[in-house]
Amino acid sequence: MQPLQYILYPFSLLYGFVMLVRNLLFDLRILPSVRFEKAVISVGNLSMGGTGKTPHIEYLIRLLSPTHSLATLSRGYGRESKGFIIGSKRSNVKYIGDEPLQLIRKFSDIRVAVDENRKRGITNLFNKYEDLEIILLDDAFQHRYVKPGLSILLTTNSRLYTEDHVVPSGTLREFRLGAKRADIIIVTKTPKIFSPISRRRILDEIAPENHQQVFFSYINYGEPYPLSENGESGFPLKLASILLLTGIADYSLLQEHIERICSNVTVMGFGDHHAFNENDIREIVSRFNDIPTRKKVIITTEKDAMRLRTSELLPALKNLPVYYIPISVEFHGTDKELFDRHILSFISKNKTSL
Repeated sequence: MQPLQYILYPFSLLYGFVMLVRNLLFDLRILPSVRFEKAVISVGNLSMGGTGKTPHIEYLIRLLSPTHSLATLSRGYGRESKGFIIGSKRSNVKYIGDEPLQLIRKFSDIRVAVDENRKRGITNLFNKYEDLEIILLDDAFQHRYVKPGLSILLTTNSRLYTEDHVVPSGTLREFRLGAKRADIIIVTKTPKIFSPISRRRILDEIAPENHQQVFFSYINYGEPYPLSENGESGFPLKLASILLLTGIADYSLLQEHIERICSNVTVMGFGDHHAFNENDIREIVSRFNDIPTRKKVIITTEKDAMRLRTSELLPALKNLPVYYIPISVEFHGTDKELFDRHILSFISKNKTSL
């Protein structure tokens, strides 16, 4: 640990102990936890963010939506609304949040809902849609008032939860032993070329319980797409400079990918889920104009694009070459087949038990 981490460590122990007591109250059933008859799958993490929950939710949507009726439910981080809301194509980022809005724009055949109270949200969804078979919970690992039928825990290759500490000396929301609640652990953001030695080392480090399965995923970057829906789809092939605009927890892998497109990259990093305003846009435009070449573009993330595509901000960017890069996840080797089979088996068994 760094010197500052040693100073903060007693506070981490205190916070971790509070969470430990809370979890114990749920384990002893002193605090109530509800399990639903229909399939509820939770995707979450022990850390504060940046593990890739949204692209893994999207992977599950692509796997399940062709043959099942499903919905997603999250708290809608950063939204200005409250309570239970079902999103639609008319929803905006202030009403429903950036990640739910991204799902609405990409998947027309699912329901996307938000509610800070997951139990209420799940109940409302199942009551409203009788045909609904599956609910995917986004970022609900610590929301223990609901006991999911299947719990998926994500941890990044660059910072495994086994190597991290509880906040404020680290990024964990609870002690590492909380990982035992997971049914599946996915090590995310691994290199595309992933050696068996690295895999074995991580498996030894995680030391999964007998009931747990561990899988390894990596990020695929799509072709850059114009921020303006009326913009030109063609991305410039020859560039002298790129302004990388991010409001996500960890953009290191994205920056590495961008630097393969163009070696001269300037980064403007904002906080995770940053709510862009007009002053931010003026600063972005100024930074872009200061780059001394005409062969330049602005690249941002798909999640940031949701927050930039507002009626207040988009007009100020419409004359600039702004692109976003969609991402997806893939699994290494046989992990894809095994993971898919595990998910589909859970869904099948859950339906049989109803």
